[in-house]
Amino acid sequence: MKIHKDKKKRNLNLKFENKCAILKSIARNTIISKTIRWNSELKLTTLSSNVFKTRLVKRCFLTGRKQKINKRFNVSRLAFLKLARNGIIPGLKKSTH
Repeated sequence: MKIHKDKKKRNLNLKFENKCAILKSIARNTIISKTIRWNSELKLTTLSSNVFKTRLVKRCFLTGRKQKINKRFNVSRLAFLKLARNGIIPGLKKSTH
């Protein structure tokens, strides 16, 4: 369930990323008149909160965990260990002492 919500948020972010950037740049531009800047701020506030990048959470795409994600493989440490033990990750061996 959480994986689907995360996917939906990511799609919304991709869809509105350019629009948000344009509205923010208009709002920050001091050369433009105050009314136009104010209108761009209003449009930004009317957008859904799920549109913004700060709402995104890195999740493991196998288990849905959000803690301790391996940056290279985008899986949680538990899923990573499971994949490594089964030999699914190429070029990775379990070290022995």
